[in-house]
Amino acid sequence: MTLNNRASLTLSAALPFVFFLPLAEARAEETSNKSRKWDLTLGVGALSLPEYPGSDDNKTEVLPLINARYNRFFIGGAPGSGLPGGLGAYLYEDKNWTLAAAVALGIDEPRKESDDSRLQGLGDIDATTRAGLSGSYRTNWWMVSASVMSDVEGNKQGTMVNVDARVNYRPFDRLMISAGPGLTWGNDEYMQTFFGVNAEQAANSNFAAYEAGNGISNLRFSIHAQYQLTPHWNIGANITAAQLQSDAADSPIVQDKNQTMYGAFLTYRF
Repeated sequence: MTLNNRASLTLSAALPFVFFLPLAEARAEETSNKSRKWDLTLGVGALSLPEYPGSDDNKTEVLPLINARYNRFFIGGAPGSGLPGGLGAYLYEDKNWTLAAAVALGIDEPRKESDDSRLQGLGDIDATTRAGLSGSYRTNWWMVSASVMSDVEGNKQGTMVNVDARVNYRPFDRLMISAGPGLTWGNDEYMQTFFGVNAEQAANSNFAAYEAGNGISNLRFSIHAQYQLTPHWNIGANITAAQLQSDAADSPIVQDKNQTMYGAFLTYRF
């Protein structure tokens, strides 16, 4: 079960950071959860992220967090996808492996013309719903996760693949620190929507036409820290630094290929 937030979808379309530290991963060594049918976590997070993918300005948002699980079914974060609002189920789960199917509901628009005067004529990128699979392999001190999520609303946002690795370190019992690299690959449709300029957009804006093809859209490195205040309360902080790659980095829409996201959260686990 992962904790994600509404704003992560804004960035996830082009920079899908797995932003909030997955609580179940932080407790991978716990076995008591296997006997729990229900698992519910609520909280609040403060987040600073780019105004839109490729922007050189950041915005700050305060957002609610929610994750609920009943046996194999979950509402909240789509495991390993970096997308919030997920509805799905674990198809397989043991001590080391997980495989889940999820539908991640579109909540926020990844980019709006009103985000920056430079964007006039490009049109908005609408929120969309994605569906796909995610999986992970973990041990007590490291984890690798991957997901494939595709636009199922026909909003021309294509398919993206996320791969992340992390190493976990526990200096003492209540503190978990996690860090590692990740990348996102997008197909032609995904890359063109977020970084390309078609003929109609070129005619309506100050940009020349630009075709963005499939490839790695970003490389990133994330650091997460989580401290258990009590058996129920947790606080944490995160930073993710990413750099746009290939056709995404060369896009005329992009003002800064270096994209950074910071945040902090407070959660209560029932």
